[in-house]
Amino acid sequence: MTDRSAVDTIRGYFYQFDYSILRLLRLPDPGDSIDVECIEDVDIRTATERTAVQCKYYEGTDYNHSVIKPAVMYMLTHFKETRVDGKPVIRYCLRGHYRAGQHKLSLPIHVAFLKQHLLTYSEQKREHRHHEELSLSDPDLAVFLSVLDVDINAVSFETQFAQVIRELQTAYSCTPFTAEYFHYNNALAMMRELSTHPHQDKRTITKKAFLERSNTSSVLFNEWFVRKKGEKAHFSALRKTYFSSLNLSPFERFFLIEVDPGTLVRSDLKDVLHTLSKKWTKTTKRDGSFSFCPYVYVHGLPADELLALKKELATEEFGFIDGHDFCGADFNVKSIAKAATHDNGIKLKVLNSIADLKATVDAVKKTRHVYQFYLEKSYFDPANEAVTHVQIQLQQLKDIKAII
Repeated sequence: MTDRSAVDTIRGYFYQFDYSILRLLRLPDPGDSIDVECIEDVDIRTATERTAVQCKYYEGTDYNHSVIKPAVMYMLTHFKETRVDGKPVIRYCLRGHYRAGQHKLSLPIHVAFLKQHLLTYSEQKREHRHHEELSLSDPDLAVFLSVLDVDINAVSFETQFAQVIRELQTAYSCTPFTAEYFHYNNALAMMRELSTHPHQDKRTITKKAFLERSNTSSVLFNEWFVRKKGEKAHFSALRKTYFSSLNLSPFERFFLIEVDPGTLVRSDLKDVLHTLSKKWTKTTKRDGSFSFCPYVYVHGLPADELLALKKELATEEFGFIDGHDFCGADFNVKSIAKAATHDNGIKLKVLNSIADLKATVDAVKKTRHVYQFYLEKSYFDPANEAVTHVQIQLQQLKDIKAII
């Protein structure tokens, strides 16, 4: 697969996911639902009807009847099966975006056109008529056309995404950033999870459940969100929102960094720690009331590597404390919470364990901001609504510098 076709394929997936999210948000009743990847890409269930929608994005392709022919034949086959089984009538919708060529299809579609252009095909030098193979008469095809909607003028990728964000803003009464980076991100993760679930009965979600699961106070980024947004734009938006304040308030900031011991380069980690200290340390010569420096906890770092890291920082005369006042002493929250001043030279507060982190976050009474950088799964929950908790997924350690 070429780079261009790979990009088109990925955009096609996102287009389907965004359409699913949009249809969920526009459902009239909280109990209405959608099924993902069941009959079609999206099946929409309301109290009165069910609609199976195939949604395709062909921004680099002109419309031709052959492009929609397989989908129409598949829908006709399903239409026949439901009639034979005596199941309720299902509506069908074929929705696509094309570069050009929409003038080739005149709507509404009539039976003769359907048979000639969308149900007749050649295979192994032999002409096939799909409707005849299904033993469907012209009146049968007329009924099928009455439940088939074809839209080959679907909006563009960008327009549909903008519609999703506006709907999320309305649903949650929030800003565009919150709609995209909080709610849309979680919605996208849900759509991917639903679409790949091995059991069909687990690919259904109601509007009510969707809104509840998308409503989060944390930023939970996933790989697909970053892929869609693009790393550069993604990092830039995070930096602008969380890490670019010119006038720093004297908050207690906790930076939680997860590392992979198998790929960790100590100098890279030290570089991140120096950057955090340089950007979020402010010291005075007075009592330290308006002084502050960041707390840091490195998750996944082996004990011997943590000790080696602290030895190097000490050798370099980089001022830090870790809450242990002397050799063999227990962790002391009062010690780690000591004010950083110009006189004592404290530039960083190193927390050795999750237990030390939790004890400190709980004990500190100032405004607390916790920034958790994780690789696969979140590993810390402050469980305190007074604590601002931002969770950011990383691909690699160096992403932190690109973000902050």
